[in-house]
Amino acid sequence: MSEETWRDLPDVIETADREALERFLDGLAPDDRTLAVSRLPESSRELLLETIDPEEAAEIIEGLPDAQVTEAIEHMPAELAARIVEELPSHHAADVVGDLRLESAEAILCELTPADAVDIRALSEYEDDVCGGLMASEKLSYDATTPVGDVVADLQSNADRYKNYDVQYVYVTDTAGRLEGVLFLRSLLLTPPWTLISEIMLTEPRYALDTATIEELHALFDSISFSAIPVVDEQRHLLGVLRRSAVERRRAARSDRDYRLTQGIVGGEELRTMPLITRARRRLSWLSVNVVLNVIAASVIAANEETLQQVIALAVFLPILSDMSGCSGNQAVAVTMRELSLGVVRPTEIVRTALKEVSVGAINGLCLGLLVGAAAWAYSGIPWLGAVVGIALMLNTILAVIIGGCVPLVLKRFGVDPALASGPLLTTVTDMCGFFLVLTFASALIDKLV
Repeated sequence: MSEETWRDLPDVIETADREALERFLDGLAPDDRTLAVSRLPESSRELLLETIDPEEAAEIIEGLPDAQVTEAIEHMPAELAARIVEELPSHHAADVVGDLRLESAEAILCELTPADAVDIRALSEYEDDVCGGLMASEKLSYDATTPVGDVVADLQSNADRYKNYDVQYVYVTDTAGRLEGVLFLRSLLLTPPWTLISEIMLTEPRYALDTATIEELHALFDSISFSAIPVVDEQRHLLGVLRRSAVERRRAARSDRDYRLTQGIVGGEELRTMPLITRARRRLSWLSVNVVLNVIAASVIAANEETLQQVIALAVFLPILSDMSGCSGNQAVAVTMRELSLGVVRPTEIVRTALKEVSVGAINGLCLGLLVGAAAWAYSGIPWLGAVVGIALMLNTILAVIIGGCVPLVLKRFGVDPALASGPLLTTVTDMCGFFLVLTFASALIDKLV
């Protein structure tokens, strides 16, 4: 489908012809359809979702950014929004409803069947980064005393209902709903219909607790080959099914969020289709803080203005000192953030982290100091200038990696998001210390530099 064709979507929407609109959407490739719908004005996007079949609207919603989904659902009549929400997988429906304002969420829940509303409320109580918040409540489970033939008959007679379930596995429970085993479809198809499923089930199946963290779930899936596992509570009652893909998507989403925060995009997801003032306000809020931090760093230079005027060559190497130290520190930040996400370091292990970083910082600082110091000597012809710049860079590199490695742990310990604050704090402190070191050394050796 050509670019010009998907750009025709607004014109098709204006016709308000459901059949024509659905034919147009069916003719688009999935990526083109997502792109076309995401570029629509809010009013057109809402009209589109209100016009087409709820099942197709749910498919479109699953591919859109969360911010656009929330905006569209918020402005729909509750009855129509509920029809779309009930077509979504339970975990996605819970995410959509959970992002809405309380009044809108309650209005939609009131329009759902009692069973669906209970499921969504239960899933919404979980945090996003735990197993319960990622699982789907739809599951295929049968009592251990059920014959194979009854299970197969149920699957065949409810094919439409089960089409969105994870049907690779069938779970076996006792009369109280506690997980006892798991069945593969192949076992069902190749077993006589009168056999009880308890006789062919895989006993002691792998499962995840509903309170397991994203790190624990990632490690669990790394150790098994299954595409999905059952989710249970502490009493081993079967609650739902967790897919490997759900864990991978959540890890990717968290990495994306952390990256936005480190780049100063605060306030949630930003898309270029959002209102201009909203986008500018979100960016400006963090840029304004950085102005203050940079003024603090610049004050060190201002305090040593006389030295800088006498040794003007220092001005050439101050940006290099700042950039190289900042890069070294950001590497240490990245390692700590990664270890925090994997759960292999604790916020209390500040001393251990600092000692681990000192050795790396000393080696890298020595190498960088020699290189930049030699460049300063060659540029100015003054060996003492090379010594001043090289030693300052070496010491500041050691300091930068210690700060970069430890600041995320300190912030995490005090409940501050390390992804948001580590970078600016590191940059400001390393700039101040780097400028202070090089200008202090230069002032002490001023007679040898002029």
